[in-house]
Amino acid sequence: MNTTHGHEQTHGHDQQNGTAAEPAPRPSATPSAVTDETALELLVHGVGGTTPQEMLDDPKPVRVSGDDTAAVFRRGEDADAEERPEDYRGKPVPEAYVWCNLTSGNGSRALWLLLLPFMVVNLSHWMRPNARRWTRTVRLYGLLVRLLSLTLTVLLVGAACEVALDLTAWQCAGTGACAARHSWLGFLAEGWWSQPGRRLALASLVPSALAGLLWYLSHRTWSAYETQRPLPHMPEPTDGEIDNALGRPGFWYGRRLVARLRAAHTAAALLTVAAAVGTSAARFDRASGGPALLAVLGWVVVGALILGTLAVIGVVVHRGRSESRVDDTLDRTVVRVLPYAALALLAVTMVYAAWSRPGWRSVGRLPGDMSFGGIALVQGALVLALACVAHAIYRTARDPRTALRGLGGPATAMLACALGGVMTGGVAQRVADWLDGTSGLIKGPPVLLSWQASVIPPLLIVLAVLAGALALRTARIKKRETAQVAADYDLDAKPGDTAEPPDVHRTARIAGTRARAALTDKAPLMIGVVSSVALLLGALAVVGAWTTGKVPATAFRGSYAIVEGAAQTAQALGSWLIGLGFILFVTWGRRAYKDASARRTIGILWDVGTFWPRAAHPFAPPCYAERAVPDLTWRMATWTQATGGRLILSGHSQGSVLAAAAAWQLHPSVRKRVGLLTYGSPLERLYGRWFPAQFGPEALASLHRQVDCWRNLHRETDPIGGPINLSGECGPQVDHPALLDPLAYGRTAEHPLPAPILGHSDYQADPVFAEERARLLARLRQGVPQQRPEGDAGRAEAQGSSGRSSG
Repeated sequence: MNTTHGHEQTHGHDQQNGTAAEPAPRPSATPSAVTDETALELLVHGVGGTTPQEMLDDPKPVRVSGDDTAAVFRRGEDADAEERPEDYRGKPVPEAYVWCNLTSGNGSRALWLLLLPFMVVNLSHWMRPNARRWTRTVRLYGLLVRLLSLTLTVLLVGAACEVALDLTAWQCAGTGACAARHSWLGFLAEGWWSQPGRRLALASLVPSALAGLLWYLSHRTWSAYETQRPLPHMPEPTDGEIDNALGRPGFWYGRRLVARLRAAHTAAALLTVAAAVGTSAARFDRASGGPALLAVLGWVVVGALILGTLAVIGVVVHRGRSESRVDDTLDRTVVRVLPYAALALLAVTMVYAAWSRPGWRSVGRLPGDMSFGGIALVQGALVLALACVAHAIYRTARDPRTALRGLGGPATAMLACALGGVMTGGVAQRVADWLDGTSGLIKGPPVLLSWQASVIPPLLIVLAVLAGALALRTARIKKRETAQVAADYDLDAKPGDTAEPPDVHRTARIAGTRARAALTDKAPLMIGVVSSVALLLGALAVVGAWTTGKVPATAFRGSYAIVEGAAQTAQALGSWLIGLGFILFVTWGRRAYKDASARRTIGILWDVGTFWPRAAHPFAPPCYAERAVPDLTWRMATWTQATGGRLILSGHSQGSVLAAAAAWQLHPSVRKRVGLLTYGSPLERLYGRWFPAQFGPEALASLHRQVDCWRNLHRETDPIGGPINLSGECGPQVDHPALLDPLAYGRTAEHPLPAPILGHSDYQADPVFAEERARLLARLRQGVPQQRPEGDAGRAEAQGSSGRSSG
């Protein structure tokens, strides 16, 4: 299984060792192997993963190249195919690129779901509308997303501070009755640790450990997943084509930016902990009139916190992504000094807070609980500013297919903030219930978190109304599709035909599957409504918390009975739901990585999110494409260089996106030897609408012109894949008419048993798949020179005269 194919090059070893970039491999005019007619079909699977045995229909495939994480496989009988070109005339050599281990594994990866808000806000960076040219507005868009990402880091660490410092060390440990109920808190209620400052200093180790864990995970996943250098190549002359970012040399190698952002976010996390500890002690020193030294030291700590915050913001603002080249440089001063300076300040703050203050008592909530309101206010302002910038960019290149008319990025960023609020409130609420229950010994979480929990029931009502409207629309589509199914399968059979009569239930199942698949196209509407309502309700929660200073049930006490009852119900139900939501995050994530069916259901969202590099948030889950795309490009470039043959890049679902990204990274001379076969592809239906700057109509049309040929297969029962929808001369040459699914309505001679409804899976089962692959291979062979007896000179002449097939 670990046999390495003889034609595999050594460039991958050099790139991992960080050696100087070699010139881009390109097809040689005199290939070393006389296999000009050899063709390769490189299969790339989609969401949910598979095995090389299933992809190649071979029980004992051979690993050609790669490792246990991602690798290329062949059937055992095809291992030496290049040495036997006469055996493969008229058919390609199948290879399977298996990348599922990059995004799935054991159940411990469910912890990545806790990073979901970071992943979603990073996703919003790539949802920027398409722009005619690179302007300051485009740079401002990326800057706003990076600042919004920074607030999410502060929010998450602030939630840890709320749990460890406020609820546990300040409130429960400072209340004798509450500490007595939890024996493990007993040592904090008496003796040396009983002073609030010392309890806070000790409890600060918990959020500090969280900050260290986030730094470690970001650094470790970068080393494990994203250190693969892309195929070296120079930026291409456009020759009238658009400059797509996916083809730039440094797009899949964001080492410098990730390192800078990791340093800034780690420092921000540590400064958040230091602020939670130090500002409380400084406030007491100023109010109590204690020793002047402590008061001065308190001002020094506060000033250092302000300077540190400005330094972090400056690092985040100063630089974005560099894609025009592979940027190997590191800002070592920033990467090394900033986190360690923040850690040193945290240590000084802990010592300062632990200084003896006999008169200090912890009463009520920890001072500074309104900081959550400040974070929410900043996030709302950033989302609104992002929406204005996105609209301005969209106006420069309007495309009605773009999701939410260019506001998909701001809407997604708002969802990230809402997810962060649910996780923050859920953790705080559950810990408060665990420490105190209903006894009322402690004040509980900040008032704002209770208000945020109270707006969840109204949000769910809106969602229910939206779901009902979509259900009615689905029913109408199903009714229309019922008639279409009858037409597609010619169910109005004449008497005497051998086909089975129409089955009402089977017709309904087919029509229902088509109708439900169409719901994918309503995703922009759902996300737009949810984001807008979440922004409005979040603003009302901030206003209610700041104006009343009370939880909703108390704030409306004494008003109309119906209002008071609604407020109490919303607060109680919201508190329960917000905790349940946090628990579901963990359970769903674990199930997704242990249950294949669950992974296929929600895996598309996760794989879309982790497809993109970490351009905005360094603590987001790792980008698997920074390993997969270089794998594919290196394999295609080295194989065409070694053999001079041509290649069919066959991608299903998310594999088609990887295939397109890899094709953009190829040298033009290699790209012209590649034919694309995509099926169940979300390239236009999902990526083209939500990521127009990278996969918009202009980009996909340019890709079609640059590769040798491209065919796309789709079904109306597929909820993920769809047509490419290229206009003009490109359109009919790419999309095949929608495939019938199921293949046969009733029992026939070809299908004596009922054919299943395949939806998004098993496109190879349709005979059209083999036909289209054969046509692609025939088109590729039109440009492949025939072997000539004159030797290398004759072959070079033939290659020089061969041209790219039309279309």
